[in-house]
Amino acid sequence: MNHADPKFTSRRAFIRKSGRLAAASALAGVTLPHVHAASNNTIQVALVGCGGRGSGAAANALSTKGGPITLSAMADVFEDKLNGSYSGLKEKFGDLVDVPNDKKFIGFDGYKHAIDTLKPGDVAIFATPPAFRWVHFAYAIQKGVNVFMEKPVTTDGPASRRMLQLAEQSMQRGLKVGVGLMVRHCRARQEMLKRIQDGEIGDIITMRAYRMHGPVASAFTGPKNSDPIWAKMTELQFQIRRFHSFLWASGGCYNDFYIHQIDETSWMKGSWPVKAQASGGRQYRGDFIDQNFDNYSVEYTYADGAKLFFFGRTMNGCHDQMDSYVHGSKGVAIVSTSGHHPGHCRTFKGQQVKSEAMLWRAPQPEADPYQLEWQDLLEAIREDKPYNEVKRGVEASLTSSMGRMAAHTGQEITFEEMLNCAHEFAPDLDKLSADSPAPVQADEHGKYPVPMPGIKKDREY
Repeated sequence: MNHADPKFTSRRAFIRKSGRLAAASALAGVTLPHVHAASNNTIQVALVGCGGRGSGAAANALSTKGGPITLSAMADVFEDKLNGSYSGLKEKFGDLVDVPNDKKFIGFDGYKHAIDTLKPGDVAIFATPPAFRWVHFAYAIQKGVNVFMEKPVTTDGPASRRMLQLAEQSMQRGLKVGVGLMVRHCRARQEMLKRIQDGEIGDIITMRAYRMHGPVASAFTGPKNSDPIWAKMTELQFQIRRFHSFLWASGGCYNDFYIHQIDETSWMKGSWPVKAQASGGRQYRGDFIDQNFDNYSVEYTYADGAKLFFFGRTMNGCHDQMDSYVHGSKGVAIVSTSGHHPGHCRTFKGQQVKSEAMLWRAPQPEADPYQLEWQDLLEAIREDKPYNEVKRGVEASLTSSMGRMAAHTGQEITFEEMLNCAHEFAPDLDKLSADSPAPVQADEHGKYPVPMPGIKKDREY
């Protein structure tokens, strides 16, 4: 693939900068106490992006222990999404949801108005399509507001470089920032990591992960005129509403869903892969107009030669599986079993998963990692502990994008090439308004550009 301008970050420079970010994080709480929770100890939360994941994150926030918290503002580009989220949260949490009509904001600038209602030390939740993450994060930093942002945090190289710069700024301001890779907060998996690091299964040689099931969320989309609600929307509204179908908005099904298992296996490995090669394709498409492949098979290679084999498929009628395994020289560890929670983590002597060879299994029941990530974030805010997950959120997002691009182009893609890739899916997102054209346009048949491996080699469409 073509390289971007050499002034852009190399992998080594990226890692060196990451080290500086960690150092800044360690000093953040000491140097800038004004960003911590207010003296009245009540943390106010603004929800930006009121879909299912945003509503879930807000519910987790309101369920935390350790001090008073309220949901005080909401923003979305779709009024029905905001109203539905508000009604559900209000019914469940009552007075903890205190969002009067003048703190419900609709439109592309709604995030600014919602953040403006907060004071330094409060929390903004960013759960819009991932493409907007850097736009919203930049404003939160300016206002000195802590953040919880859903994964992925980037979808392409330019956004990743931009988010890395913002990460450094957020650390300089002493902000606490959580990223929704909740598996890292699972206590069972934390114990498993310690056991792997202590040599229980030997040296890691191979890992494998599977996410195979039917079409998920908005990843498969029919023609815009096939639904009366979609037909009334502008092209931009339609693409945001069906954001999993468009690479600019979400990184597609690959980034938004597969990132979890790519992240959790790399966490167990203790490093990120340096390159990826992949295959994938589109079958049984019918009238679907989205940009996703139906299946992905990706080989990730780490610096020491170890491999992660990832398999993703969204097809009905096929074998379903959602597990992650780590194979070492002495045994195997199961990181996830049939989903994210509970993990049912186990280790075994040898390479076969047999009860008589089991070395350890996580006690049950396991605490919900979606809840734990919020408990950890708010504890850090209230107790002024260093807490900033943006760097590894960028790394996980880049690693996901690297595998996706390898499949979409048919090329071997390195971490450095993905980081320096010049193709920005949606330039000038910070200037987007309701009247803006959509970042990708359909042809005269209502079809959008799709990846063409071996033909389009240095960009994905």
